[in-house]
Amino acid sequence: MQTFFIVAILALGFLITFQIAKASEYVAVLRGYEKARKQTNKINGFMLLAFLIIGLIGVYYCNEKLKGKILGEPASDHGVLVDRMLYVTLLITFIVFVITQVALFWFSYKYQESDKRKAFYFAHSNKLELIWTVIPAITLTILVGFGIFYWFKITGDAPKNAMQVEVVGKQFGWEFRYPGRDKILGKKYFKNVNPAANNPVGQIWDDPANHDDIFVEQEMHLVVNKPVKLVIGAKDVIHDVGLAHFRMKMDAVPGTPTTMWFTPTYTTKQMKEKTGNPDFVYELSCDQMCGKGHWSMRGTIVVETQEEFDAWLASKKPQYLVANPDKDPSAPKADTVKQVAAVIK
Repeated sequence: MQTFFIVAILALGFLITFQIAKASEYVAVLRGYEKARKQTNKINGFMLLAFLIIGLIGVYYCNEKLKGKILGEPASDHGVLVDRMLYVTLLITFIVFVITQVALFWFSYKYQESDKRKAFYFAHSNKLELIWTVIPAITLTILVGFGIFYWFKITGDAPKNAMQVEVVGKQFGWEFRYPGRDKILGKKYFKNVNPAANNPVGQIWDDPANHDDIFVEQEMHLVVNKPVKLVIGAKDVIHDVGLAHFRMKMDAVPGTPTTMWFTPTYTTKQMKEKTGNPDFVYELSCDQMCGKGHWSMRGTIVVETQEEFDAWLASKKPQYLVANPDKDPSAPKADTVKQVAAVIK
């Protein structure tokens, strides 16, 4: 029913517009086409000038109203550079926008058709062609150069003291793996993936480096002011790790690991205070259309102190012991279980 009303309203609007146009055409014939056309030009010139003024006021109002309220300030070291580059780009394009649009609308108003003025035919100018070709080319080259520099900085080698986290996208959620005390992520093989056997990422249990790796889903924990390198992959289709608050994103491609690194600069608690939002969370979103459940593919990130992170990591059991409980030294032995059962009986 709602769709029917929308279609009906659009059809009615088209019909009214068509009738107004036809009525204007009849009036023009009655009053004289030339006279009506000149009067219409004056009205259009005035409306263009009014649109320019109202439009610039609207741009200023929206900027003041929404400035810093959508994502807030960047929460990573690379994010500061990305925002800086964005502001420079916006400043340059805004200056060009204002000059060109003011000239466009003002000229349309100032030099509208007049019987007292003859149009000047301007064919070509090599000087103008050179100016509006060379200056934009130099400007864009500089902006692209900074973009490439920041890109290689983000995707280049992480600092030696960086922690490492594996991020795997799947339809429709996120999986994270942390190295244990050895600081090495164990090897994995896609044919070993078996969630039913508590091996969701396909770890190779014969690799000793896997024996202390920690596996978690949907919530990633990071340490404030400590670099982190993300090793990114996917299980099924192409996903994209989107970290809007950190101004970072990277494709998650099946069979082709990608990496990026950054340093979080504010804890989750600090961001709650800075934003005045007690429910604030860092969000990990999928920025690549990946299927019908794409809208729900959302993870959270907790940025905390080193002490809080260590306590959280210590509370997690290595996935090797989850998949092989008989190897867990803290688990009760079979003989002990039988003895307890006998005592209970």
